[in-house]
Amino acid sequence: MKMSEVKELSVQEINKKLRELGDELLQLKVRKQTGQVEKPHMIKEIKRDRARLLTQIHSTDNSLT
Repeated sequence: MKMSEVKELSVQEINKKLRELGDELLQLKVRKQTGQVEKPHMIKEIKRDRARLLTQIHSTDNSLT
């Protein structure tokens, strides 16, 4: 997910996406611990996507004040 895509999302969509990515990250971490993860690079990508979403939320909050 690119930052340009994130900027087009509403706050509700961002929150929903954050929850989905959080669940997916948890599943990948559990699978990594059991040695069943097929795509270990996805953990890093999901963390970065979550950071992009949180950055957009914080920048939106700061622009309102």
